[in-house]
Amino acid sequence: MAIIENSDPRASNIELIGRDNINDFEEIFQVVGREEENGRHLVPDHCPAEFTWDYEKGARPKLDKLYEKAKNAQWNGSTDLAWDTNVDQEYLAKMAYDEGATGPMAAPDMTGTVLATWGEKEWVALNMEYQNWMLSQFMHGEQGALLCTAKIVETVPWIDAKYYASTQVMDEARHVEVFSRYLDTKLSGHYQMNGHLGLLLDDIVSDSRWDMTYLGMQIMVEGLALAAFGLMHQTTKEPLLKQLLRYVMADEARHVAFGVLSLQELYLELNAAEIRERQEFAFEAAVRMRDRMAGQEIYDRLGVPLKDAAKVMSQDPGRLDFQALLFGKIVPNCKKLGLLDAGDGWLREKFTEMGVIAFEDFEDTEAEVDMEADGSPVERNLV
Repeated sequence: MAIIENSDPRASNIELIGRDNINDFEEIFQVVGREEENGRHLVPDHCPAEFTWDYEKGARPKLDKLYEKAKNAQWNGSTDLAWDTNVDQEYLAKMAYDEGATGPMAAPDMTGTVLATWGEKEWVALNMEYQNWMLSQFMHGEQGALLCTAKIVETVPWIDAKYYASTQVMDEARHVEVFSRYLDTKLSGHYQMNGHLGLLLDDIVSDSRWDMTYLGMQIMVEGLALAAFGLMHQTTKEPLLKQLLRYVMADEARHVAFGVLSLQELYLELNAAEIRERQEFAFEAAVRMRDRMAGQEIYDRLGVPLKDAAKVMSQDPGRLDFQALLFGKIVPNCKKLGLLDAGDGWLREKFTEMGVIAFEDFEDTEAEVDMEADGSPVERNLV
């Protein structure tokens, strides 16, 4: 993530995200994820690990309460999900097509593109690929969260935060496990990490400051994931996926609340320049998270010219509403952290430009954590 030293109070979009127009879909579609041939991706990380000799548990009561919840909320991805459920992905994709769903696009003007010639077979295939792609991005994001939370255990200076973060490491390992198993045994394969998501995760992992790890992962990535899981949970007709998502959502509510509780205390101590840097960080992360939803890798795999896909996606009437809904957790949490209106209200202006400011008064994650994450999802029979 681009960190701008002594940045102009009015840092440009080009400086922050590499383009002037936030909604330039041709540029967005130029970033396509690719996997390294050796199956590994190395990110430099020069973050110092910090011991603390203050072992007093409960010095930060809200973090301690969250830690106690997390200990009672563990579930087993191997035994607590109904893995014997039969999943007919093609049937589900055909049913979605019959109901008017065409993958990530809802009847835009496709004139002059290869998609204008598509029939039922191609749209059903796109629906299947879109599900493979979407769940793959969840899986990759959860591995990013696994790395970042392990880093938080090392770097955060408070014992209560170290205690809680250790439970999240277990949560994230479980999430990677169940998404991977679902993709490999119930669907038809996985995708490489989306290019925009990869750029964001590289920046979060490589930043040496522990609070940037919190802001990038706990607030931005996990916040969007929590909203996305909720939308998919509401719409899927597949019972195993619905159960899986509900269990994961119960964990994610705690994770985002952990970020809010920790950063609230720290941000009270930062000066105006440091807060502006965090605002810029949040904006760049928000744009990356939004851009990752374009699904460039799907069209690349299907042989659709990316210029055609960009034209169609930019005209999709449901795209803005769908993407905006994903910020239903991020915007109120940024407001609660004081980032929205700090300084001259720069982040408010940028979120307005993105079309997501309407979510500022939605319920923040801390307010819902008792409902979502109090006790084991298994014991509460969450579905």
